[in-house]
Amino acid sequence: MLCINRHSTDPYINLATEEYVLKNFDEDCFMLWINEPCIIVGKHQNAIAEINIDYVTENNIPVIRRLSGGGTVFHDLGNLNFTFIKKEVKTSIDFKKFTQPILDILNNLGVDAVHGGKNDLLINGKKISGNSEHIWKNKVMHHGTLLFSSSINELSAALKIKEGIYTDKAVKSNRSEVTNISEHLKKPLSINQFTQLIINHLSSYYNDTRFYDLTDEDYIKINELVATKYNTWEWNFGYSPVYKLNKSILNAEGNAIAVSLSVKDGIITHFEINAECIDKTIIQKLESALINKPHSIETIKITLKEVFTNDINDEIIISDLLKCII
Repeated sequence: MLCINRHSTDPYINLATEEYVLKNFDEDCFMLWINEPCIIVGKHQNAIAEINIDYVTENNIPVIRRLSGGGTVFHDLGNLNFTFIKKEVKTSIDFKKFTQPILDILNNLGVDAVHGGKNDLLINGKKISGNSEHIWKNKVMHHGTLLFSSSINELSAALKIKEGIYTDKAVKSNRSEVTNISEHLKKPLSINQFTQLIINHLSSYYNDTRFYDLTDEDYIKINELVATKYNTWEWNFGYSPVYKLNKSILNAEGNAIAVSLSVKDGIITHFEINAECIDKTIIQKLESALINKPHSIETIKITLKEVFTNDINDEIIISDLLKCII
């Protein structure tokens, strides 16, 4: 078993590294890694429907799609991620095969952690770990989160969504009550100490373990994956399944503004506004201008400013429309 040393906290690098190792290394591997604050969405999810877009935009939190399915998770420097990549004869999913060593470590620390469902680890009924898998050829990649000392408030705020706005067949996240492992330890540990305990345990669990540092050549290829996939709007948002958005608000003057739009491959294919407070000519221009544009906040802001002039009233209308369109 190859233990790949990971030092980067860049989420784009870390997600790309998983795919690179999966598809280019012949040996079975395990890795431990930490991301700076970010949101990681499952492969088959509608990314924009899974996040608090206002909070995410205001706080410049990256949203990145991973290779595996499952639900959306929040990462920060208090969250430890683990990845196993192994050759498998069969193609069935077996989460406990990979989570049991992690559970053993927690139990050895006196933490009463248990399996919950097929892919979670729990303490007192609260989630500390979510897991997902991706099968590629004759290999399986299993990865999971370990909430050690994460900001629970930031996690909740980033993933707080409004129900009933998006219509799609995407995989939906199951929101669970969470807790940090550090709150249940008998003796205090830093996340670095906790990481080393896991490395030591897994090194003895897999007695053929040897350690590997990624080379400059590895990083050249990983950075290519970042540039062509993991740091692109097309992968992180455009890959989302077909969806529809129906949203209405009352503005400060009490006027109703309603928007209906359809999106395929991240591109707006249908757009309609109902708002008596906006001139019909402007509405027609907007409906025409937004068709075939990406459903992204940056593109929509630019398009709205191109259609409207720059007086104060228009700025207010643009702000109201943004609340409906994103």
